[in-house]
Amino acid sequence: MAETVDELTVEYHEGDTMTVKELDKVILTKGAWATVMFRYQDLDRKTGDFGPDKYTIRRYQKRNGEYSQRSKFNISSRDQASQIINTLTKWTDE
Repeated sequence: MAETVDELTVEYHEGDTMTVKELDKVILTKGAWATVMFRYQDLDRKTGDFGPDKYTIRRYQKRNGEYSQRSKFNISSRDQASQIINTLTKWTDE
């Protein structure tokens, strides 16, 4: 478990094999509740290569000195990411 927001990650290993590779992260909020956006790739077990970029936004709650995930939203494709960007840009420009 992570004790600081900076330690939070989506990187995941099964034994010696990395199955989720974190490419980048942006900490959106800090505090007792933290919001973090990650860019990552999943391992394609058939080819042994990492797949296309994926994105997720996760909320963590700090309790007893450690952060634990409370919710997440996975952005399923590059197209969906673009739609979210366009909509938020429109709304914030109004």
